[in-house]
This record gives sequence, structure tokens and C-alpha cells, in this order.
Amino acid sequence: MKITETHLKGCFVIEPTVFDDDRGVFFESYKKNKLEEAIGRPIDFVQDNHSISKKGVLRGLHFQVGEHQQSKLVRVVKGEVLDVAVDLRKDSDTFGQYYKVRLSSSNKKSLFIPKGMAHGFLALSDEAVFVYKCDSYYHRTSERGIVYNDSTLAIDWQFPLDRLLLSEKDRELPSFKEMHP
Repeated sequence: MKITETHLKGCFVIEPTVFDDDRGVFFESYKKNKLEEAIGRPIDFVQDNHSISKKGVLRGLHFQVGEHQQSKLVRVVKGEVLDVAVDLRKDSDTFGQYYKVRLSSSNKKSLFIPKGMAHGFLALSDEAVFVYKCDSYYHRTSERGIVYNDSTLAIDWQFPLDRLLLSEKDRELPSFKEMHP
């Protein structure tokens, strides 16, 4: 298992060692001790989430505030997504910057997103099955978000914006500047 920190401090790409033979494929998608060693602290995931999306569905950019902030470990078990993490930690050297990576069932990569970051993903395949672990429970009144097409962040989603499928809630999220005046 190879764990590499991105330019966003505390945000890591995880690439498993894949064993492939005539019987099929085996790999460890999560190993607590390896992840804790990389991030430098204990992690206790308490909730697993499973999302199925059609091509063009964009979910995000979401985060939780206060005591309900979440670290997430995200991956794709079927299809492909463009996954994005945005650094919202005001004391961070990369505050307001984002990292994006293609996660797919083919490349088997995962992304660890620490507390203090917004997260979103765009389904690039006809169907994307996306799973993720959280270290804090979902708490509706602590949920926040930033609109996907925010001009300050200027995320290139690598997909025609007029073909995106978004929830009404995600269309109406505030801008980065509204969230961080």
C-alpha cells in the first residue's frame, strides 16, 4: 500500500498493492495502522456511506462544522469519478486551494480527506458506485456547502457544466466568499 500526501496538508492518496492472477483480483482497500501512521494520529471511523450516481451527477461541495466535522476516506467500487477536496482551514498554507483526482474501480485509489475540508465528486462513468468512511456521524444542522461553480475556487470539473445533474440544494449553496468573508 502506497500512501502519498497531496499538496493539501493532511490529504492523502492511497494506492493499494493489487494481486491479480487468473482467479481474479485481491487488494486491501483500508488498513487502519497504515493510514494512522501516514496521517500521524488515530482515526476511528463510525459511519460508512454508499452512493450510486449516474453520469454527470455532481454531489458537493459538502462539509460539516464544529464538533461534527468529518474526516473521510473515499473510493469508487464501480465506475469513475472526479473527486475534489477543498481546504477550508483558515490557518493552512493551502486555505482556499483544491486537490482533484480521478478515482475509479480500475485504478483502485482512495483519498483521505481530513477535517476542515469540503468534498465533492462528479460521476464520469454511466454509473458510479462511491463508498466512504466518516469519523463523525452525519449531523444535518452542522452540514454546510460551497457551490460547485464558485468563481474564487475555479474548479475545472472536466465535464460540460450544462450537462451536470445537481440536487436543488447543491445548486443553491453559497459561494466560497460568502462562507469565508
